[in-house]
Amino acid sequence: MKKNIEPCYYGDYLQLDKILGAQKLQSEKYSDAAHEEMLFIIVHQVYELWFKQILHELNATIDTFNQEVVKDQQLTQVVYRLQRVITIQRLMNDQIAVMETMTPQQFLSFRDYLVPASGFQSIQFKRLEISLGLKREFRVDFDKQSFYSRLTDDDRALLEGLEKKPSLFDLVDKWLSRMPLLKTDDFDFWEYYKKATAEMLTDDHDTISTNDTLSTADKRQELKDWQSTKENFDALFDHEKFEKLRKEDKFRLSHEALLSALFIKQYSEEPVFNLPFQLITALTEIDEQLTIWRYRHAMMVQRMLGTKIGTGGSSGHHYLKRTTESNRIFLDFFNMATFLLPKSALPELPNAIKRKLGFYLNSIS
Repeated sequence: MKKNIEPCYYGDYLQLDKILGAQKLQSEKYSDAAHEEMLFIIVHQVYELWFKQILHELNATIDTFNQEVVKDQQLTQVVYRLQRVITIQRLMNDQIAVMETMTPQQFLSFRDYLVPASGFQSIQFKRLEISLGLKREFRVDFDKQSFYSRLTDDDRALLEGLEKKPSLFDLVDKWLSRMPLLKTDDFDFWEYYKKATAEMLTDDHDTISTNDTLSTADKRQELKDWQSTKENFDALFDHEKFEKLRKEDKFRLSHEALLSALFIKQYSEEPVFNLPFQLITALTEIDEQLTIWRYRHAMMVQRMLGTKIGTGGSSGHHYLKRTTESNRIFLDFFNMATFLLPKSALPELPNAIKRKLGFYLNSIS
């Protein structure tokens, strides 16, 4: 590393004159400055800075997966970067509490001056969503119909171009699909697994059927839920059934990717699966933190506005609540818990296969 020739000054390096001079109160244009507007601006500017850092990490991760082979060393770096994203997300979620120190009436002292500006127009946040895998086809109807019409031509072109590129979800799906499933001449994991799940489902059905504490209506509902779960299990072993449920949005991952992810989670303690397991866990956590952010944002908006419409024309709290429930990306990783079996029900891996899944050093004579 070369030594710097010119001295570096703290304020110049961080360009603090630009950052600290970037808070222009809209309320000052029309009346006396609203004191709380400064907080409102700074909180959102900090969000945008964190969005920039998250995109920096996600773009590097996407570049890694957008190739035919992902090496273990690269996967280690990816997991570190995604853990950083999660830490930033937690900080962003906590930051909502700072905004909530403002009362509804304090917010109303400048809110109407912001029309029609809206969080809809945060290009970085939409880039973040699209890069993760929340493309137009997976959005709620209001987003599909209205979002792009609220942007400048340049911003619209940027996001529409990003929609055409593979997202992290797309690339992880392909990466999982390339993983060889555990099937050899003398060992077929999926035959063991199919038998074990059939026994588990039969036991569950018997438990519901013989439960005299349930009312007739409750028993009927539980048996209906059991049947739905059984259909999901059946789809694991039948590609056509899986694709049918996938078209009904019961699954989003491809059949091959889901099976690979399931196997990784079942045997996550095997050394060769540890990093893939950490990756799946990190993506699950990112989706969870994003859902928490949406939920807390929706609660804050309800607290500030009640049932008023948003400045961008949405239904405010009701719209945000819908996106919390609908705008999930890695939902299959959450639902995968449905298919996990206790360790006691899993087959013991043959030694030859365990050696393939482990790390062994050859002795030097």
